[in-house]
Amino acid sequence: MRFRFIEDHREMFLVRVMCSVLEVSASGYYAWRGRSESIRSQANQALLGDIRRVHAESRRRYGSPRVHAALQAEGQRVGRNRVARLMRQHGIGVRTKRHFRVTTDSKHSFPVAPNLLNRQFTASGPNRVWLADMTYIPTGEGWVYLAVVLDLFSRKVVGWAMRETMAQELTIAALQMAITNRRPGPELLLHSDRGSQYAAHDYRRLLAKHGMLCSMSRKGDCWDNAPMESFFGSLKTELEEDGPFLNRQVARSVLFAFIESFYNRQRLHSAIGYKTPADMEQLAAAA
Repeated sequence: MRFRFIEDHREMFLVRVMCSVLEVSASGYYAWRGRSESIRSQANQALLGDIRRVHAESRRRYGSPRVHAALQAEGQRVGRNRVARLMRQHGIGVRTKRHFRVTTDSKHSFPVAPNLLNRQFTASGPNRVWLADMTYIPTGEGWVYLAVVLDLFSRKVVGWAMRETMAQELTIAALQMAITNRRPGPELLLHSDRGSQYAAHDYRRLLAKHGMLCSMSRKGDCWDNAPMESFFGSLKTELEEDGPFLNRQVARSVLFAFIESFYNRQRLHSAIGYKTPADMEQLAAAA
């Protein structure tokens, strides 16, 4: 309906311009708007309830684009601008992502690999490009260090490991988990920063053993591994809600639930068309 289109887009375009393009009168639109005010108000209240539910289920992680995508996935026919407007009017916002410290130690004597990924953040299928990185989480009894391996195609976390120290065994354990679970073919590209844990001989030997190509970001440039930065941004937002952690065991439990329950199976990713990593993997398997 043309009047409905004008109503849903009136904050983006001038009403008179839309009326002219759609060949309707402005007076007709305003008359329709007055007649349908009560019906629209009731519909907005129902939609607002669904918006609040989706937003709560995401633990306030979703902004309007992901809330809109989630509602569409449920079969609701609603405009993205309308969702954004209702969220803005009712103060429904996304939690701010926290910044966190870099764990990269690039002052080492190990050889550094070239940047083969070169910010090409798409992949033609699963197990073509993996990204790796690590961070740490404070608890009441010390740090928990987390290493992650992410499949670029589906944005799925395919390997992860947690330790009390940042030794190279941590990154090797995460990579070994990914290899065991996925059994990738040769010439998979694995991109990381140039930290000592990723440049170390044992780590590089594991890559070579499975025919993987090693790629590393440029020195001090976190955006060469931007999808991993995005993952850790979501993770830190999660920790803002659940932390500070009493001890390492509590932190491990929260991290496990975030990765395996929410991130891999529920979170909608804009980079893959507002699908979940699990959905992307299923689509690839069915193709």
